[in-house]
Amino acid sequence: MQNEKNKGITIPTPWRIKRYYLYMMVTIIALTLPWITVDGNHFFLLSFDKLKLHLAFIQFDMQELYLMPFLLMLMFLGIFGMTVLGGRVFCGWVCPQTVFRVIYRDLIETKILGLRKRIKNKQQEPDMSKMENKVKKVIAILLWTILAFVAAADFLWFFVPPEDFFTYLANPTEHWTLFGAVIGIAAFLIYDIVFLKENFCIYVCPYSRIQSVLYDEHTVMALYNPHRGGHIYDEHKHKQFSSQADIQVQEPHAECTACESCVTVCPTHIDIRKGLQLECINCLECVDACTTVMGKLGKPSLITWSSDYEVINQKGKTKYLRPSIMGYMALLVGLMIILGMMGSTKEHMLLNVNKENRLYAVKKTSETTFKVDNAYEFLLQNTQNESMQFYFELILPKEMEGKIKIAKPSRPFTVVPGVKKKKIVVLRTTEMLVDNDRKDTIIPITIRAYALGHEDKIVVFRNSTFTFPRSDIVRSAK
Repeated sequence: MQNEKNKGITIPTPWRIKRYYLYMMVTIIALTLPWITVDGNHFFLLSFDKLKLHLAFIQFDMQELYLMPFLLMLMFLGIFGMTVLGGRVFCGWVCPQTVFRVIYRDLIETKILGLRKRIKNKQQEPDMSKMENKVKKVIAILLWTILAFVAAADFLWFFVPPEDFFTYLANPTEHWTLFGAVIGIAAFLIYDIVFLKENFCIYVCPYSRIQSVLYDEHTVMALYNPHRGGHIYDEHKHKQFSSQADIQVQEPHAECTACESCVTVCPTHIDIRKGLQLECINCLECVDACTTVMGKLGKPSLITWSSDYEVINQKGKTKYLRPSIMGYMALLVGLMIILGMMGSTKEHMLLNVNKENRLYAVKKTSETTFKVDNAYEFLLQNTQNESMQFYFELILPKEMEGKIKIAKPSRPFTVVPGVKKKKIVVLRTTEMLVDNDRKDTIIPITIRAYALGHEDKIVVFRNSTFTFPRSDIVRSAK
């Protein structure tokens, strides 16, 4: 970190530069993460096409989507907890809307094309009466259009993996939904970033409406210190003081120079000196601006990233580890533990066992022997990425061990990935399991299904029953 020294005041690296580093890191992660796979599984993929959920490089079937509510709770509680702790820090530091606006306004329009004169003046719009600026505006929109399609594709890669995405786009007539989604998302991003701008944050985004409910006096945000700078707005006369002299008439020791650097740099066009406003996205551009101006005067910034408790009320230091924050942390840790436990017990194959309508079939095989069959319908799905051989075995009560056999199928069978396979299974006994003339007997059984060669990992257990008929039915069988 490089620092400047002005009259004994150390000016740290601007928050804006730190945000740029974070934006680059988030962008790199967002663009590369969909391409990273472990054993063919993605870090996060919610595929409606293949009815799969990939989470932390583990594949889940749609029947295991009970994990999604926990993911959503983690996301919302994380954002809410972040807001209680650091205000709208999500908006200024992570939100795609803010990142995209910085790319378009600060990088494309200002740095690359020079359409805007300075990054530090976001209030002055370009003079569009000049032909040169009109050409630059068109070029800026074209450059952003390319990036908008990249962003749209990147978003969809978390729902359609890249290995399928480009194959599908090569045949747009067969994948109109995907093709339309790419165009629709890109069109929205172009309108939002180029024309709607920060009005999205102010008027559209619901997050700004709930922030006041989440804030407390220890919430950290960009705050102007009226005790040092003076009050620039007379609430009784509804008058704003526009010069340092006007401010000092009311408060002789006021330090605010009324340079309005904090106003011109604000992307949402607010005056932070008026206090907390819902339009503030905690980007801390005003903190940088005031730090620079006051640093030249040898004084600390009048605008800091702090709390009402410390700056406005001056009751003491901000308390970061307070009950509300500890509560959010406990909830988040609890949810992650539950999610980890549920994810660790996932089954690597799916199996539904249903008995056929007919309870049993009895047939004499000789004068003294017979057989009793129970038929089942097994519905299997191989959730792995390769074809596998499946078979199963019976786990019986101790007194029944060895007395019920698998009559059909007689050998392992192949199940290909992603396809549900129906298999008719027949269990058979040739022994008089129960001698009861009054009623049929229900015998509990457990079915252990597994993949050959992966018996320890790809295995499931299902409980079912074997019905043995009354003794008179067995004796009278033909």
